[in-house]
Amino acid sequence: MRHYNIPIFIPELACPHRCVFCNQSYITGQSIIPKCVDIQNIITQYLSTIPSVDSVVQVAFFGGSFTGLPLDVQRNYLQAALQTAQDRIDGIRISTRPDYITPEIVKMLVENGVTHVELGAQSMDAEVLKLANRGHEPYHVIVASQIILDAGLVLGLQMMIGLPEDTRDKALNTAEQIVKLGAKETRIYPTLVIRDTALANWWKQGRYKPLSLDEAVDLSATLCNYFNQNQVTVLRTGLYPSEDLNNGSGFLAGPFHPNFNELVMSLIWRLRFEKIVKPSPIVNEVFLAANKLNHAIGFKKSNKQYFNQKNIIVNFSMDNQLKGDDFYVDYR
Repeated sequence: MRHYNIPIFIPELACPHRCVFCNQSYITGQSIIPKCVDIQNIITQYLSTIPSVDSVVQVAFFGGSFTGLPLDVQRNYLQAALQTAQDRIDGIRISTRPDYITPEIVKMLVENGVTHVELGAQSMDAEVLKLANRGHEPYHVIVASQIILDAGLVLGLQMMIGLPEDTRDKALNTAEQIVKLGAKETRIYPTLVIRDTALANWWKQGRYKPLSLDEAVDLSATLCNYFNQNQVTVLRTGLYPSEDLNNGSGFLAGPFHPNFNELVMSLIWRLRFEKIVKPSPIVNEVFLAANKLNHAIGFKKSNKQYFNQKNIIVNFSMDNQLKGDDFYVDYR
């Protein structure tokens, strides 16, 4: 089964605070608030390209704080999705703020087809949240998470790395809290300096230094390994490469790469192999599942080149009997 998301962006809609890092129109490449007819058109267009069999399809409302909208607007959006998709979707996913969750709101979400709720936790460190002008505290994340779980919904907790006064230890603690709170999903976003934000001014003044690309990739790989060990699915690492980020019109500084996730996965596999591969003249024949082959070889064959420079011969082959991250090495 292949998973498909039909994304509906609601940029900054209902957000009560302007976080220091946030300019949604640059991040998502979209500033237009959709109407119900727009939602219906988007869903219809996506469904025309998605196979009707062997597919898991969700409508996903991203961007602003969905549950901060008036209840009737929330219902209208959700009903527009349900009526358009009918029996073609397996649920609706929304993202929102932890301080915009109540039992009454969650009850309405359940009644209107929502199955997954992602909260922008960003950090579980009070100082980091305050400096980021998030407008909520770790306590709100804890309370909202329990309300969502009590309603039988799938909980996702998003986190950011490299925020002002954030550290590696604080990021690892946030990951630990995400696991303890019962999240089944997460997203890891490195902090970028985006034009027309408070963070952009701090960066220009020398008050803020973003993570380097190598630092962000290394920390993200560590976090991914931790989440995988604790059965939390990492839905994404890195921001979606919108046109404004790719062409540099909105992006000023920080660890942006259009293939950030591939860099993270390449490092994860390289670290796995480093523990067991042997130097020349031994040939290390690595066997793994077909869908993991590109990550194992590395982005632009980076892992193969890395081992070649260390005089370690590694060949990669598929084994259709293997699943997930399982692999083995045949030494020749």
